[in-house]
Amino acid sequence: MTYNAVLCGCGAMAKGWLRALQATPQMQEAVRVVGLVDLDRATAEALAAEFNIRNAVIGTDLETVLTETKPDILFDVVIPVARHSVVKTGLAHGCHVLSEKPMATSMEEAEDLRRAAEDAGRIHAVVQNRRFIAGVRRMHRLVESSVIGQVTGIHCDFFLGPHFGGFREKMDNVLLLDMAIHTFDAARFVSGKSPLSVYCVETNPAGSWYAHGAAANAIFRLSDDVVFTYRGSWCAEGERTSWESAWRIVGSKGMLTWDGEETFKAAVAGNELGLLHGFTPVDVPPLDNDEETHGHASVIADFLDAVSTGREPETVSHDNIKSLAMVLGAIVSAKSGQPVDIAA
Repeated sequence: MTYNAVLCGCGAMAKGWLRALQATPQMQEAVRVVGLVDLDRATAEALAAEFNIRNAVIGTDLETVLTETKPDILFDVVIPVARHSVVKTGLAHGCHVLSEKPMATSMEEAEDLRRAAEDAGRIHAVVQNRRFIAGVRRMHRLVESSVIGQVTGIHCDFFLGPHFGGFREKMDNVLLLDMAIHTFDAARFVSGKSPLSVYCVETNPAGSWYAHGAAANAIFRLSDDVVFTYRGSWCAEGERTSWESAWRIVGSKGMLTWDGEETFKAAVAGNELGLLHGFTPVDVPPLDNDEETHGHASVIADFLDAVSTGREPETVSHDNIKSLAMVLGAIVSAKSGQPVDIAA
């Protein structure tokens, strides 16, 4: 089945979406882009030319383009402050909507979008592309197997020094808002737990080239007495971690570590006598299905399958709102200096 889609927001981020849509013949057949919307018409026209999108309606007003094209799907790639209006407009026109992250700029907006999707009987999902990579899927699979027992703790380190230039270096809460949500969302997915509360210390360290919040240390209390800790900095020069963080998952029977790149190590208790019992290594199996590991393309494929079958996609908004709640809760805690309960 081929779905007609309108893409709203034709800046640099949209190119990643269109590359994913054109990555395979199956995806090309599944989606026909019938409209492009951007406040700058020339930007939309340039995107259409670059990706050879022919006969699409191009405009600066989403309502007008949706009325003219009557699409099945809206791809929302706008800046966060415009997301609420764009998603509600799409849902009102009967579209299923796939949004760039974050889901919203506030919990009030996120709740409103969740209700709007339910009332419209349409799917609203969020692109959390970094949970659709091999490393995260392999951790999830090992945890599900119970080889290391019940998860009791998840600990992630993220230390890099990227010099982006542009808007990121002017943002408030830049690490928490723009990057940490990937690790927070992955921690929820891998553990299968829900966030309950957070205490966060946010700083802008000496030497930072960001305006605000380039570093954060957060402790989350998750369901079933699981603790998740995050230590991160976006102005850490020197030997870096992976963009996916360095992970240690502690279970009741053993531990799993992942360096965020190629190296996995898992072990359970050994049989040595004395104070420390040593450890027995266990395998971290490869995935049976690499179709779940292609980032944007896998998110979009999961969304399209959900639209086709009526099931919920993995990143449906009423679940993804919990990842947003972790970010916004951490920001509130950092501002207040107090632990904050998370309700989502």
